[in-house]
Amino acid sequence: MMNFTQYKAKNNPVEAVNLAVEAAMKANTKLNAVVTMVDPGEQLNRLDQYAGGKMFGIPIALKDNVNTSGVLTTAGSRILGNYVPQYDATIAEKLREAGAIVIAKSSLDEFGMGGSNLSAATGPVYNPYDLSRMSGGSSGGSAVLVASGVVPFAIGSDTGDSVRKPASYNGIVGYKPTYGRISRYGIIPYASSLDHVAFFTRNITDAAIALEVLSGRDDRDMTSLQLPVEDYASLLNPSLEGKKIGILTNVLKAITNPEIQAHFANLVARLKEQGATIVDIEMNQDLLSAILPTYYIIANAEATANHSNLDGLRFGVQKDGKEIDEVMSASRTAGFGKQIRKRFVIGSYALFVENQDKLFRKAQKVRRLIVEDLKHALSDIDGLIAPASAGVAPKLTDTSMDQLSSTYLIAENYMVMGNFSGYPSVTLPMGYCDGLPVGVNLTCKLYDEQTTLNLALAIEQATGLADQIKEVA
Repeated sequence: MMNFTQYKAKNNPVEAVNLAVEAAMKANTKLNAVVTMVDPGEQLNRLDQYAGGKMFGIPIALKDNVNTSGVLTTAGSRILGNYVPQYDATIAEKLREAGAIVIAKSSLDEFGMGGSNLSAATGPVYNPYDLSRMSGGSSGGSAVLVASGVVPFAIGSDTGDSVRKPASYNGIVGYKPTYGRISRYGIIPYASSLDHVAFFTRNITDAAIALEVLSGRDDRDMTSLQLPVEDYASLLNPSLEGKKIGILTNVLKAITNPEIQAHFANLVARLKEQGATIVDIEMNQDLLSAILPTYYIIANAEATANHSNLDGLRFGVQKDGKEIDEVMSASRTAGFGKQIRKRFVIGSYALFVENQDKLFRKAQKVRRLIVEDLKHALSDIDGLIAPASAGVAPKLTDTSMDQLSSTYLIAENYMVMGNFSGYPSVTLPMGYCDGLPVGVNLTCKLYDEQTTLNLALAIEQATGLADQIKEVA
């Protein structure tokens, strides 16, 4: 199972890609990670046009909310079961021009709304380390295709840790860049002020190369940054001399799993040995406890507005009805899953005129306070670290966690700060608990991708856990 460099060194990319296609079809019988297989033939026929590309001949998967011309794109929902885009997302164009070969569109929680990948129209995605456990979501399909060795790279999207949490559950790298670093043109949205294009690899060097390929201003996405694309991979430097790393103590105090605590303590000790200065950072506990309800209000309100056109008339699979209202009601009832309908109710309620001040606008104010507290926490350090989750991937039927506990509200949801703020954030493997992976998360200052990648590489070298794979028998 190869990394980017090994794929590019292959004399016969056609053979390598075809093997990946076979591996995807075989793994999918156990993982249920693929919505649509993509025939690579046409892409391979024109591959010579992209000789020298940074991802030449590398098979990849795209989360199924990425528009791909002529290929079914469902966003994990029944209502888009007939949607075949007429154009490519900007990132699909960039990856093609870099020589990457799309072999699959991967499963996701419906419209990216979820953290389990249990709500996809095609059914749950299973964790390759234990098929009775969740992949994490919403980008679970992409995560398990990378973790199981099918592809070395897959696109996800991250609205509230939807790449970084599955990365922890599957023992791989999940990178979310600064908001606007990667164009979102052609991505089916969830919540526009929170959505980030993000991705999975199995090591930090590949992540740096992918970021070079994907980054850059796009006039079709007015939120994309007018900043130069750096040579992230060639500038990688894992030296920790003179670096100051903060530990987010609120998260540690909320974690009750002693193995995760021990893995994190061992990592911190190794970072100190490499020359890092380690400091404890405590953020406002009340603000951290408010992250999840604030996220629910903002994200669901934005999602309700973004998907108001999915009514069976303008977009979506149409169901019969005698009147227009009946058609819309029947189409949305049949087309949306239970969880999504619940989120739309919450979003609509927050957007009622009489509720906007006391709910939506108040949530926006709380979001600003959380971002200001994070900015202050990072003001005198290079990066902030904590375990990426309070435990290993949950069982598919596990509903035991107290959702009012600090373990849930803080340790399981603090990474949403990266979406509130737009700061770059990455999760990578930290260790294993009873054979199941757990990750560590790193968040750095706005726009500072290079420091994020450098510190992540130092962490990767400290753990020795690059290129982890769990093949499914």
